[in-house]
Amino acid sequence: MLWKHRDSGFHENFIQRVNSDGTTLGYTALFNGGDSLLTEAWTGVNDAGFAVMNTASYNLAPDTAKVRDREGLVMSRALGVCRTVDDFAALLDTLPRPLGVQANFGVLDASGAGAYFETDDHGYRRYDLQEDSVLIRTNFSCSGQCGDGLGLERYAAAEHLILPRIGEISPRMLTDTVSSSFYNAELGGDARELGLKKIRDNGEFIPRRSTSASVVIEMTDDGPLLWVILGYPPLSKAQVFRPDAIPEEMLPTLPGGYSRLARRNLRLRDRVITRGRDRQFYVNLRKLPVRTSEGGGKR
Repeated sequence: MLWKHRDSGFHENFIQRVNSDGTTLGYTALFNGGDSLLTEAWTGVNDAGFAVMNTASYNLAPDTAKVRDREGLVMSRALGVCRTVDDFAALLDTLPRPLGVQANFGVLDASGAGAYFETDDHGYRRYDLQEDSVLIRTNFSCSGQCGDGLGLERYAAAEHLILPRIGEISPRMLTDTVSSSFYNAELGGDARELGLKKIRDNGEFIPRRSTSASVVIEMTDDGPLLWVILGYPPLSKAQVFRPDAIPEEMLPTLPGGYSRLARRNLRLRDRVITRGRDRQFYVNLRKLPVRTSEGGGKR
């Protein structure tokens, strides 16, 4: 399984199929709302069963000023040509420098092989997935500079929620439970389960106001399955489908290249997350739906 919990300045995403042109593989991917040319894939899987995602990393070498923010372009290229994890490594080796990226690329192929590539303008460090294990990244790289980093609280929360249940991890656990959890170590638990009514959206919880999707790509004996939430995860449950059977409400059917589902979820999010008098954003936990986790506890 490959899981992507996406935060972005593009608050509306859609799912679309890119057909093979005879020289590239066809693939299904998550795109920014308005990307009518389908130029930047942000997570996806192709017809060979190769899948890719990324997390921005902020403790690697800085992006080159003239060439930056090319992660989506790299992933689109990878989905068009890669069949295996090793193919992705070969692609990174051959792309012109500077790469224009500062990211942890997560990849998975149909054989079950997986890896993270902590990548900057001039190279990468590869971390392979071992059998019966899990790799977690947020917005920092293990090979990067030590010290304060972004995403540390969310990394700790993900470890707390996932590691004790490695033997029972499922796609829905990741999309509907972990992506929707308000656990924070400093609080000593989940804000909702602790009875808090409102919290500040300060970036320390896994779901943020900027969270625009949660996607799991699952490799099965019958081919890949996509488990997708478009929008703010605490307000939705994942829909599951095959790459060639995208639900219509996830397609960019609205004018300008936007999906109905993402637009609806955005409106719901803006009823739950509002500005306070201090101009900060706050989450009204009482307005979120009650959710039962796979372990049976209420969320």
